[in-house]
This record gives sequence, structure tokens and C-alpha cells, in this order.
Amino acid sequence: MTVTARDRLIVGLDIPTVGEAEALVKTLGDDVLFYKIGYQLVFAGGLEFARDLAADGKKIFLDMKLLDIDNTVAKGVENIAKMGMSMLTLHAYPKAMRAAVEAAKGSDLCLLGVTVLTSMDEQDVVDAGYQYDPRTLVLRRAEQARAAGMGGIVCSAEESSAVRKIAGPDMAIVTPGIRPAGSDKGDQKRVMTPADALRAGSSHLVVARPIVKADDPKAAARAILGEMTGAL
Repeated sequence: MTVTARDRLIVGLDIPTVGEAEALVKTLGDDVLFYKIGYQLVFAGGLEFARDLAADGKKIFLDMKLLDIDNTVAKGVENIAKMGMSMLTLHAYPKAMRAAVEAAKGSDLCLLGVTVLTSMDEQDVVDAGYQYDPRTLVLRRAEQARAAGMGGIVCSAEESSAVRKIAGPDMAIVTPGIRPAGSDKGDQKRVMTPADALRAGSSHLVVARPIVKADDPKAAARAILGEMTGAL
């Protein structure tokens, strides 16, 4: 089956209410297949909305960044797998990843290890107590995610090429911090354009504000899809 730009673009529903998210999904229509739902919407009724979207044939990336004791992670993953979600994030700690992989066996849920947030630079990583610079930490966690049997990695597009060499051809590399040329970076520090990210080795691109906050979200999504198609 041919994988198109539509399969690779994930629109981040970083929106305050389910009503606003429903309106955006309706506006985007069939142009967008894949949506990310994270903390903001989850805590406003977004889990039921995620189930509804999945039932309607949309793919859902549930961005919960799980991290807890092994049993708690495993039980959470078991229930999320039953919801019909396509992707789920957890922080790329080896024990948590191994527990999640075991819990997800037999399901279609793609588990993603979050390496280093794209809002963090080297000083942020140092302040968090790590002895590595962001790139080194990302690559170390990518190796650990592959060893644990994870389905993919979340990292900055700046690290996609190096991560792809570690992950091999089959693991997903999901990159937030995607900004079309000329757009505002916002609070992101490690960003890249859609075409450059795909060329660097990313498999899926998460785009929120450049679409969600656009005057014409449908046109913005189509423009990004066009740029992605040209890079594939």
C-alpha cells in the first residue's frame, strides 16, 4: 500500500474545547486523516472525542507521555490499546518502554518513545540534570527504544537523520516542531520545514499552530500536504 502525505501529516488538536476541535475536524474534512490529542484536550473531554474520531475512521495519536511504575504503565497501555488509538507516547525510559511493549502485544497500537522535547535546548537539558547534550540524549534513547521493541521515536527533525540510522527503515520517526517557511516558531527551539523533515528521515510530521491558528486552516493543511508530497 502506498503511503501518502495524508498518512504522514498529524494535525495537533491543541485546542481548549471539544466543540472547537469538532469544528476544526469538520472544516478540514477528508484532507486530514490523522490527529494528535494531548493534555489540553484530554482534560476537556478529549478521550471520548478521540474514541469517536477513531470510530469515524480517523487515526489518533494520543500524546500522553506516560511514565510511571511498570505495572501502572502496562495497565494504562492495555486500556488505551482497546480504545482504537493508532499511536501513543511514553517517555523513553527503558523499564517503562519494556512494560508498555509487553502490554501492547497483539494490538495495532504503535508505541512511541519521547526522547527530548522540541521545546528544549542544551541549557534546558543541563538544567534538567542530564549530562548529555540534546542530540546525544536523543540518540541514546533511540537505541534504548529500538532495543525495547518500540514502534517508533518522537524527536526533533534536526535529529531525524541520525535517529533513522539507529532505528532502521521500519520504525516510525514522528517529529513535532514542524514549521512551514516563514512561520513563527512559537515556543519551539528545534524546528524544521515539512519537506526538509521528510528528507531528513521523519516518517510522520506533527503540525498544530500553523494549521490550527491559520485564518484558513483547510488551505494551510493543503499547502503543507502539497509541500510534503513534493518531498516524498
